[in-house]
Parts: sequence; C-alpha cells; structure tokens
Amino acid sequence: MRRLSATGLAGSEPMPAAPARRLLVISNGMGEDSIAAALIARLPASIHAEAYPTLGPGAAFDGLCSVVGPRAELASQGSRVKAGTVARDVATGGLATIPPGLTFLRQARNAYDRVLVIGDMMGVLGCWLTGHAGIVWLDVYRTGHGRLYGGLEKAITRRTCATVFCRSARLAESLAKGGIDARFAGNVMMDTVPRAPFAMAERLRRGRAVTLLPGSRADAAEIFSIQLRGLLALPEGLEPDFFLALADGVELGALAAAVGGVAVPPGPGAEAADAGRIVVGEHEIHCARGALGTLVEGSDLVLGQAGTAVTQAIGLGRPVIHLMRQGDRRKRLIEETAMFGEARLTVAATPEAVTDAAARLLGDDAERARRGAIGQARIGGPGAIAAVIAVLAG
Repeated sequence: MRRLSATGLAGSEPMPAAPARRLLVISNGMGEDSIAAALIARLPASIHAEAYPTLGPGAAFDGLCSVVGPRAELASQGSRVKAGTVARDVATGGLATIPPGLTFLRQARNAYDRVLVIGDMMGVLGCWLTGHAGIVWLDVYRTGHGRLYGGLEKAITRRTCATVFCRSARLAESLAKGGIDARFAGNVMMDTVPRAPFAMAERLRRGRAVTLLPGSRADAAEIFSIQLRGLLALPEGLEPDFFLALADGVELGALAAAVGGVAVPPGPGAEAADAGRIVVGEHEIHCARGALGTLVEGSDLVLGQAGTAVTQAIGLGRPVIHLMRQGDRRKRLIEETAMFGEARLTVAATPEAVTDAAARLLGDDAERARRGAIGQARIGGPGAIAAVIAVLAG
C-alpha cells in the first residue's frame, strides 16, 4: 500500500489544490469600503474576494480586488448626520438606485460561496429580499449606546445571517437572546486605522500638534475653513502646528481655496503619504493621505467631522472637537455623545467656538489625558477582523 505524503500518494502526481472559495463583500459607504478593503487584504489565499461597494466609486478597492455590481450616487453621499437626508435622497432619484442593486444581488445568489455585509441593516435587507441566507454581517453602524435591534430587524437577521459581529457586547447579547449567532470581538474600526511613514517631528515648530479631519463629503471645505479659522485665532503660547488627514476624493486645492491659501504639492523625496501643504500667510498645514493613525498619535488634539476617522481618533486616546451644525440630526448627536462621552467635545460650528474649546484643551494637559482615556475605554480595542476571517475561512 502506498503511503500518503504531503502532496498525496507517495510517488504519484501532487493532488490539485482546492479551488478558492468565492466571497462577495458588500459595503455601503466610504468608511465601510475602507474597512472592507482592509479585511480583504488580510484574507488567506483560500478565499477569493470580490467587492460590491453599493455607494460611490469604490476607490478603496483599486488594485486590491475586482469590483462588481452597479454604482449608486446619492445626494447625501450616504451620510445620515443631517436631518432630512433620506427625503432628499428620495427626491433626487435615490429610489431609482435600488432596483439595479437588487437585480445584481439576485444574479449573485448562486455565484458565491459566502457573502459578507459590512455596514448597516440595509445590506442585510437587500440580501433578505433577494433570497440570500447564511451570510456574515459586520454591523459597523449601531453602537450599542442608542436603540437596540427591533423585532423586525431581528426576524430578518435570523433568516438571513449565519453570524453577526456587533460593535458592543450589549448589541450581541440582544441578538443572541433571539437565537442569532451574534458576537462582539472588538471594534473593527480600530483594526483598520491607516498608518504610514510621515515625519511629523521634523515638521513641528511650536511643540504642540493638532490634526484636522474635515471629512470626505461635499462640505469638507466649509468644515475645514471653520476649523482652521478657529485655530488661527488661538492666543500666543497655545498656537499649534497643523496637520490634516486628507480623505480620498478631497482635493488639496479645494481646501486651500476655502481658506484663501495656496496648495503646495509634495516636494522631491517626500514620503508616499505626503499630500502636500496648504500655506495661509505664515502658517502651514501639513497634509497626508493614508496616515490617519500616524497623524493622530503624533497630535495633542483632533478636530474632526468624519465619522469613521473620528471614532478611530477617539479610540487612539485623543480628545476630539466636533462641530454641531444647523440641520444635524439631534438624535444622532445624542447617540454619539452617549458613546463617546467626554472624549468628544461638541461645539457650535463657528470659529469662535473652536477657538474657545481648543484653548481650553491645549492649555490643560491633564484634561486632555482624562478625556483621551475615556475615549479609549468607550471605543475598545481591535480584534474584529481576525474573528470575521476565522468564520469565513472555517
């Protein structure tokens, strides 16, 4: 009798490798796309992933994997921060984006071995409507500090999902009581904090550093203008050096124009993450892409409006000043405040309010440390991506 070797029967041809399992990864927003891309990059060779970013161009997957399915563009760009965004999306043709997506999901039902949804309940609902079952859902939207899952949501989840990963133990417990395999394995946003070489220390001139996160949406330039004007009015002795995490799709020139500045591209020999500078009078704002973690960890304070990036900054232990603008949803603000606690200081969307809040925090090292520690405890650590991959590979 011939014995088995690592490659099959001794003396025989090697056994062919098992074909890679096909995985469809559905994401519904820029932050969700970045999480999906980070997860796909860590998949074992036994899993072949294709990405279906339901909103926007899916730039996060460039050079990483195939992008499939129809693209949808919404007036809100997927943000639910402001009141009335759902109504505006419907009024501007948002409903027309639904049938193509459902058609694609029906066609994909037998084309993949597994389906992973990253985002809110909408992706799960789409899978349920098109007959998918046994999917894995990574819920990155619900925090556990606001409303729990409703009865209908639980029923749809039970029929559609094999496993759900939640952002808090409280959420996982609420689903588990309904017979759903729900788990809390860490905060996926902390698994996906982007870092890259960027010499902040060489750019420091004043001893303190502030990182600005104006976001990735159409109002990023307006937000940046309020943030920077407030910081430029800080009294002598509290003036920091300025850094900016430039989101994909946001142009340096547009931000510079919003503050009457000049956009200066990176010089020769600059780091890959260097996105250039914005010069406003005697002040420079050093910009980087793909280096959020590097900037935040090198800063004393963060001014942030971007959803995922703000959560990551708070999870890294830095207090965040957030602007409350006219039209922002009060319910969303209350839920986020319950989650972030004192780690996020919300102020009126005026330069004067930014100046007051920044002066208070930059002038008190102990207060910054206290708020930062609260944020780290509230957000939690990494671990979710490894847990999701273990389920997908099992």
